[in-house]
Amino acid sequence: MKNVAVIGASDKADRFSNKAMRMLAEYGHNPIPVAPAKSEILEKTVYRSLGDVPEPIDTVTVYLGAARQAPMIEDVVRARPRRVIFNPGAENPDAYERLADAGIAVVEACTLVMLKTNRF
Repeated sequence: MKNVAVIGASDKADRFSNKAMRMLAEYGHNPIPVAPAKSEILEKTVYRSLGDVPEPIDTVTVYLGAARQAPMIEDVVRARPRRVIFNPGAENPDAYERLADAGIAVVEACTLVMLKTNRF
């Protein structure tokens, strides 16, 4: 089971980040919600930032607009995940070089589609 941090996680069932958390679990991954305003989502502890997550992260999937990502990028570099998935609406080309320089793969894709098509 791989740990997947979901940045911008929501407790609203109609949000793509919430759907991703449910689908990640369905596909055998451990979704870890990261959002500053919640304490629990889908019966999982929510972390205020990626730096607060106490376990190693394999993948970060981002559901947060580029304008709000600046503090998150350095947290990602410090966490050293294998890759970061920027979902539609969260693309941030300004951050890609920084992540790549840290040895972190950058993917622009939809986590839901990646799971459904066995490309996750």
